[in-house]
Amino acid sequence: MAEAGTGTGKTLGYIAPASLWAQKNGGPVWLSTYTKALQRQIDQELARLYPDPKERAAKTVIRKGRENYACLLNVEEAARISFAGAAGTRDAVLMGLVLRWLSHTRDGDMVGGDFPSWLGGYFGRARLGALTDHRGECLYSACAHYRRCFIERVVRKTRRAELVVANHALVMTQAASRKGDPDLPRRLVFDEGHHVFDAADSAFSAHLSGAEGAELRRWLRGRETATKGRARGLLSRVEDLLTDDDVAMDHLRDALEAARLLPGPGWLGRLTTDSPRGPYEQFLGHIRAQIFSRVSDARGPHGLECGTESPSPDLLKAADLLARAMTALSQPLTALAKRLIALLDEEADSLDSASRGRLDATARALSLRSDMVRAWGTMLADLKHTRDPAFVDWFALDRMDGREVDAGLYRHWLDPTKPFADTVLEPAHGVLVTSATLLDQRTAMEDEDWSRAETRVGASHLVLPAKRFSLSSPFDYAANTRILVVNDLRKGDVAQLAAAYRALFLAANGGALGLFTAIARLRAVHDKIMGPLEQAGLPLYAQHIDPIETGTLVDMFRAEEQACLLGTDAVRDGVDVPGSSLRLIVFDRVPWPRPTLLHKARRAAFGGALYDDMLTRLKLSQAFGRLVRRASDRGIFVLLDAQTPSRLLSAFPDGPIPERVGLAKAIDMTRDFFNTAPSPENPER
Repeated sequence: MAEAGTGTGKTLGYIAPASLWAQKNGGPVWLSTYTKALQRQIDQELARLYPDPKERAAKTVIRKGRENYACLLNVEEAARISFAGAAGTRDAVLMGLVLRWLSHTRDGDMVGGDFPSWLGGYFGRARLGALTDHRGECLYSACAHYRRCFIERVVRKTRRAELVVANHALVMTQAASRKGDPDLPRRLVFDEGHHVFDAADSAFSAHLSGAEGAELRRWLRGRETATKGRARGLLSRVEDLLTDDDVAMDHLRDALEAARLLPGPGWLGRLTTDSPRGPYEQFLGHIRAQIFSRVSDARGPHGLECGTESPSPDLLKAADLLARAMTALSQPLTALAKRLIALLDEEADSLDSASRGRLDATARALSLRSDMVRAWGTMLADLKHTRDPAFVDWFALDRMDGREVDAGLYRHWLDPTKPFADTVLEPAHGVLVTSATLLDQRTAMEDEDWSRAETRVGASHLVLPAKRFSLSSPFDYAANTRILVVNDLRKGDVAQLAAAYRALFLAANGGALGLFTAIARLRAVHDKIMGPLEQAGLPLYAQHIDPIETGTLVDMFRAEEQACLLGTDAVRDGVDVPGSSLRLIVFDRVPWPRPTLLHKARRAAFGGALYDDMLTRLKLSQAFGRLVRRASDRGIFVLLDAQTPSRLLSAFPDGPIPERVGLAKAIDMTRDFFNTAPSPENPER
């Protein structure tokens, strides 16, 4: 475990020895990040380490999930429909642009790669999503484009590469789905280690929801409506491999028949109109009724949730029916997966490499989905029993802008680093977890150890203790930064909040990042300050408003010294803007954790109010870290929350003393700070 402050050369500090180790030992080292921004940064560092493009291409690879890459078969199908006149002019224009991009792309990455992300906002993200393999419908070697497939190219390069740049989600899901596989990475670097807990929370959870059930049905049965496009079911993907095997075909037909009990086309409309069809949709309907009966106010745009304690008799009955349906589905899925593995052995002499690969990949996919269905069955059965303290279960109704989009039963680990340690850390030969903010300085001082940091990354579950290293940032924060807490804004007054953002952005003459804890406030402030900033010649960009991928927004913000950018968590964690393009950060409120049922359970288990404080200080520390990226940077951090507790201010580095001031004073200090030349004692700053 290594905490290395901003400016210590942390990224190059692990890339250089990792590359030497890989070269000398003939094995790969995986470098895992949480954000796409850091992946791009590592890619740039690799260009310095390997200036020869051919050598870099041979020794390094950027690895993402399959859903990130263009599927050439999907592109071919979409192009055929567009250019045959079966689609509108808009689709034809999009396909022309996509085909032109395909002839020049580096690796076919449509999410965070060299694909122009603004096309998603203009043409619709659903159209672009249909061009990737986001549903797991790959035909593998049966596809006419297999040899040129971007995904397979990356997979092949990964087997030969010395350094593989991946992300936490891919590393964890790969370890969970291929447990025991000797080809899994055994030497890993987790940069942005403060996000390991969140990534594990997502990777090792189970969601029995309408969307998940409908997705599984589509994967098994294919498209069941008359809409255009390619959506092959399992039968069409593997039938040519199993035609002569009656046992396998029987298991396949049984699985497809059992899949009819999953949510079908139009399930969401039936759910919201209280007309569910089949045991799965009926169970969701009872969840929805249970939530509405438990919450005090069901109105509003936000999602709703309630605990699983004391479920209604009707809900328990529906859960029992659905559990039996899940058993009826999981059994043929498991049997088919086992039969495909048996075929690999029985027909070893006659199977070609391509067929072996398809059988193996299909067996893995079936096992993964069979495990998921069995987990759903366990969750349903547990509704009648005492809750397992290792898990947190709850019912939820998800909404988007006040519109219902999903409902289900959710299960998360109370401590998700436990399965992370079991599946990733324990089998590994060596792991480095690093970040600029691994430690919460206040709790580290109080505990005199790294226990809380070790809990957040899973090291506390290992038999041998982790080695620890800490190096503070070399920057002179006292001379080059100011921290202001504005104490005279009325909380909840959007007009006052917008006025504060407008005045501070103007005082700094742009170069400002506005961070928000709620998307609704971001949108309200954006509407009020857009005109004044435009009149002042300050470009304003905003996440959740501009139809552009976050990484591209940050690139645009970086390129213009007077630009301003509004965003939420993804911007806070993914901004790397050295220089004067980022000189002011304004945070609307203290970023307290959302009081969800899951968070309340973890709060009770991990220290109560101290746990809340630790998470909040880490978020503030991460946000402040965006301000100074090199020694010559100068900037101001402003928190527009008069109720900021003093105990949270230890999140900031030693040097600058946080000052509580009124808004007018904060504006004057901001203007004066940027109108004052750097200290002559520090001319380089």
